[in-house]
Amino acid sequence: MRLLNKDLRLQDVTLMYLTVLATVVVLLVASYQAPAVHSRPTLAYHIPLDPSGQLELSWNISYPTQEVYLELKVKELHHGILLGMSDRGEPTNADLVLLWDDGRKSYFGDAWSDNEGRVMLDTQQDYQLLETHQSTEGFFLLFKRPFSTCDPHDYIIEEGTVHIIYAILERPILSLHELNISRLQPGIQRVLLLRPDTPSPALPRDVRTLEVLAPDVIIPTQETTYWCHIYQLPPNMPKNHIVMYESVITPGNEAIVHHIEVFECSPQMDTVPQFSGSCDSKMKPRKLNYCRHVLAAWAMGAEPFYYPADAGLPLGGEGSSRFLRLEVHYHNPLLISGRRDSSGIRLWYTPSLRRFDAGIMELGLVYTPVMAIPPRQRSFQLTGYCTAKCTQTALPVGGIHIFASQLHTHLAGLGVRTVLVRGGREVEVVQEDKHFSTHYQIIRVLRKMVTVLPGDALLTKCTYNTEDRNKVTVGGFGIMEEMCVNYVHYYPRTQLELCKSHVDTDYLQKYFSLMNRFQERESCSCPGTTVEDQFSSLSWDSFSGEVLNSLYLSSPISMHCNQSTAELFPGEWEKQEIPMVTAELQRAPYPCELSRRASSQNDNPTEVRPDSSV
Repeated sequence: MRLLNKDLRLQDVTLMYLTVLATVVVLLVASYQAPAVHSRPTLAYHIPLDPSGQLELSWNISYPTQEVYLELKVKELHHGILLGMSDRGEPTNADLVLLWDDGRKSYFGDAWSDNEGRVMLDTQQDYQLLETHQSTEGFFLLFKRPFSTCDPHDYIIEEGTVHIIYAILERPILSLHELNISRLQPGIQRVLLLRPDTPSPALPRDVRTLEVLAPDVIIPTQETTYWCHIYQLPPNMPKNHIVMYESVITPGNEAIVHHIEVFECSPQMDTVPQFSGSCDSKMKPRKLNYCRHVLAAWAMGAEPFYYPADAGLPLGGEGSSRFLRLEVHYHNPLLISGRRDSSGIRLWYTPSLRRFDAGIMELGLVYTPVMAIPPRQRSFQLTGYCTAKCTQTALPVGGIHIFASQLHTHLAGLGVRTVLVRGGREVEVVQEDKHFSTHYQIIRVLRKMVTVLPGDALLTKCTYNTEDRNKVTVGGFGIMEEMCVNYVHYYPRTQLELCKSHVDTDYLQKYFSLMNRFQERESCSCPGTTVEDQFSSLSWDSFSGEVLNSLYLSSPISMHCNQSTAELFPGEWEKQEIPMVTAELQRAPYPCELSRRASSQNDNPTEVRPDSSV
């Protein structure tokens, strides 16, 4: 049976299981029988997978059953399709689901790839096929899978970035053992599979729109372009509240426009030069570097962003800037030429101000070279602190309510986690992404609002990988430098705009002195010697890296508890103690873990006494 046959029926698709008996491997092919009645799930989320628009993924989530429903649409199916999930989008050690044919019959199954990319059928089949059909739009494959299966070969679907890999099979597959994903050169797409399940609030009747769009840009014929454009708000625009924003994508460019951000420029700048061009251009005015206050952030697959019903983000009015910077990331791996684009963001705002102004506060590490990552590190962690003293000083009695956040690192970032600490105990995770990618940064709505009270602390921990670097990576603004930031969106707005830290510089100098003595080098405190110079002069090995890590974990910190004027709140902020955490949050068990526990308890032998009855 060919997959392009319009009469393709679910009964024609088979499941394959791999059973190992002693030294004999037996391949069993069992026909999949569709349930007599099943209700088709509504698929709320959609994302194109490939730049040419041949593949589209749609999905929805069931939190009560902890399952995700996925549907693949293939415009032109040849001999099968492969979809997978892996830690960073690698074709190796990936969790796979496949539909393939051998030239006569078609098969569906759960599989995985080894560390060389070779495909193996999974002995535990966790992808359940629900439906297949062919239409004029293409071939559709609907299936579901639990968030966690307790199968060591399966990927755990968690909140945060999921790296999807995909490939179309161009020829019959007589045996899966001949299939190697690495040779297929699969594509990669990043997406948030798990989304909040709360309904969006209704928009007010007097809502208006403002479109911040690229000015008919000719997309450069190169794989990656960041395009910057300065937009001016109407003069004397009164204060409004942004209540929602969404993407505006030029038709036909859905697979090329990767992500979009809108930044407000510093209100202290009376003018900003008009500019429209590559963000990396030497012609870009320096003033654009001061347009960093995020108003909106969208990435491929993101839904419209709604503010809570009683809060809105100020736009216009006293203390705001007339100038906005639009940044569009074009991903054009096929090097398509002559394509024009006017994509951007549509802001929905209202002159009827809501009860609360929403605010944006920076958590994490100060942008400074004193926070550094040694070279050749598989995993190195840095933590930025917002201390109890700062929140006690700056927050109102009732606290603030965080409803969304945007995580941010540069190229070495692997993971980000912000947690709320109260009385020395972790009480709630604000946002966590174990598979973070700097190429996929959007504002993420929290499933549950987090309330931060005066006296609470917030810890933001970032994990980095520098295995491919021979020089130390310092903190800073450059793309090869690093950041660790969480821009949290909250209400009611306060004067606290930045709550970040870095290691005390006196203790860092003690580290340099120790390393110089240990490495038998002369310590130089010469005028003009920078922290970057001191880090670069060290010989990096496991010992110097471990000592630096110990310094960051135990030394006092310098707190930046900043008001919206960029001035510190009154108080002593130098040489502050690191917030102590005496109890860490434990993850709730997955259903498969609970069932295994129950099964293991039932497997225990039952004591039978002489006088007991069976």
